[in-house]
Parts: sequence; structure tokens; C-alpha cells
Amino acid sequence: MKKANLTYQLIVMAFLIALEIVFTRFLSIQLPIARIGFGFLPVAVTAIMFGPIKAGICYAIGDVLGMLIFPSGMYFPGFTLSAFITGVLYGLILHNREVTTKRAFLAALTVLCSITVVLNTLWLYIMMGQGFWALVPTRLAEAALMLVVQTITIPFIWNRVILKIPMKPIF
Repeated sequence: MKKANLTYQLIVMAFLIALEIVFTRFLSIQLPIARIGFGFLPVAVTAIMFGPIKAGICYAIGDVLGMLIFPSGMYFPGFTLSAFITGVLYGLILHNREVTTKRAFLAALTVLCSITVVLNTLWLYIMMGQGFWALVPTRLAEAALMLVVQTITIPFIWNRVILKIPMKPIF
């Protein structure tokens, strides 16, 4: 039975990695100063279902595969590290807990402040040589917008969509 459970977990994680790639690359809305992306949803679902380490690994794999399959610029390993940490943070806050709006807000706030505003801005500064502080206002605006989007969508998708799907493997 454990082998069937592991196989089921791997299949679900592979599906969520594929969704993350598609959502990140194709389901984003570009606004003048920010991009509203939905790649966080499969990462949050992975974190809720499988915990921080598996979510971090899945998001890092998704980042590398996304760059290999649909390159959108130069590969930079810092963003893969950011992806791993993002999955870990979502998992630490959301795994084995009720997914409420308050908890989704805490997870989104933690990820957006530490990863989007600080770490990813640092990676952009290293890659492009632009002033770190010159990038921060735009990153803050994007984070503020995404905070609202994530706070609403994570609990909605988990509680109203994912929990309605049968999760037991049929073998």
C-alpha cells in the first residue's frame, strides 16, 4: 500500500509542477507596473498537501523545467533558490492546518515580503546591475497587488475546488 501511496503522490506532484509551469508562463496578466501571475496556486496546493520540503523541491523543479521548456531570458539559479524557499514557506504556514483567509494572508505576506520584494529584487540587481532601491517601489506595488490576489484565491481554490476532488488512489 505504501508503494501505491508514493506513486499517487508522485503523479499528483508531477501534475502540480506542470500546472505551475503553465500558470506561470501562460496565465499571467501583465499590467503597466506589475504582473498578476497564478503560478503560486499549484505551489500552495503542493505545500498544503505534501508539506514544505516536497513543495520546495517541486517548485524548484518547476522553475528549472519552465526555463528549459519555455525560456524567457537568462537562467539565474537565484530564482530557483527563491522558488524552493517559497515552497518551503507556504508549506510551513499552510501544511496540516485549516486553510483560512487569515492563514493565506500570512503565507502570502511572508512569501511576498521575503522573496518577491527582497530576494528576487536582489537577484534582479545582481543580474542587471540596476540600483536595488530603484527596483523596490515597483516590486512593492506588485507585492501589494499579489497579496490581495493570493489571500483570496488560495483558500477559495483549496476549500471550494480541491477539497471537492476525490484524493484517494483507486487501485
